[in-house]
Amino acid sequence: MGPGGISPWSLLLILVIVLLLFGTKKLRNVGTDLGGALKGFKSAMSDGEKAAEDGQDSQEDPESLEENDAESDATSSTARREQVKEKDSSGGNA
Repeated sequence: MGPGGISPWSLLLILVIVLLLFGTKKLRNVGTDLGGALKGFKSAMSDGEKAAEDGQDSQEDPESLEENDAESDATSSTARREQVKEKDSSGGNA
């Protein structure tokens, strides 16, 4: 028995049914979207941790805050441009 009392054969049967219902192209798109969402979540979490660390550092040195803000603005705009390019190359809302 597998996790939750589901045998490997049952999982294989479920996988085959899902493939027949949705097709590989639709599942690939869902996987890509899910991967992009996870990547965005991880980057947001790391940005939040950096901001928290920078917040502690900036209390001591106000000039470092201005430099970090300029760097994060440049990074954010670059990330947005890349997202737009990816969306355009994939055909928009496919």
